[in-house]
Amino acid sequence: MKLRVKFKKYGPIRFIGHLDVMRYFQKAIRRAGLDVAYTGGYSPHQIMTFASPLGVGMESNGEYMDIEVHSLTSCEDAMERLNRAGADGIEITSVKVLPNNAGNAMASVTAAAYTVRFRQGREPAFHITQALPDFLSREQIPWQKETKKGVRELNLRPGIYELSWDGSAFHMLLDASSAGNIKPAQVMGAFLESCGQTLQENALLITREDLYTNTGTEEAPVLTSLGEIGSDKLPEETESTASSTSDCLLEEADFLREDEKQTDLETVR
Repeated sequence: MKLRVKFKKYGPIRFIGHLDVMRYFQKAIRRAGLDVAYTGGYSPHQIMTFASPLGVGMESNGEYMDIEVHSLTSCEDAMERLNRAGADGIEITSVKVLPNNAGNAMASVTAAAYTVRFRQGREPAFHITQALPDFLSREQIPWQKETKKGVRELNLRPGIYELSWDGSAFHMLLDASSAGNIKPAQVMGAFLESCGQTLQENALLITREDLYTNTGTEEAPVLTSLGEIGSDKLPEETESTASSTSDCLLEEADFLREDEKQTDLETVR
């Protein structure tokens, strides 16, 4: 059974990189006592897939992780267990059972929504409301991207699906597919350059709001939040065995927590 876990990432833990977030969840899942599935072979690991990795220093209200489990009491129970086993700065907001034909989180990402603010004292010296319509009316928004093979010329405009300013923050919906993958800093840099200014270093506060997949066609795309895929109801055939399995796993998780506490005490001594 495949589950999609939606979570927030905020506070000091936003400076934790993607690989450390993966290790965090591997331990949290064990402590929560979830009946997670493992790969085979000599070095088994938990079957999990993350959506588009979040940049270090960015906060998010819509991150996603797919895992496989053998059994489950309920989606709400899994969410509560993970939150109890977790740390401040990562909050599970939903757990859903995915349909069998659902693609994994990483391959499904098509677009991403962001909220972008300027740090105090680093705002641009022009009227944003007046300059933005002219910027969006352009068919070409050039940007130079540095790659391992050199500098690559990009046109950002096709990948900017939405861009607005509410007086204190930008709200944007950008291409986040493997072929496009436009970053908010690129859009802001191009916008300021179009007005004759340069984006200052570390001038932006970026929050990723959500990730989307295309549930329509290439000709008529329909962007749907990854969090809307799946159901919070369990398949009927799993409900009968979930409770007994869950009890055993909870006992194992309690033992694991006590063992880790004892290890910590010995280390201190």
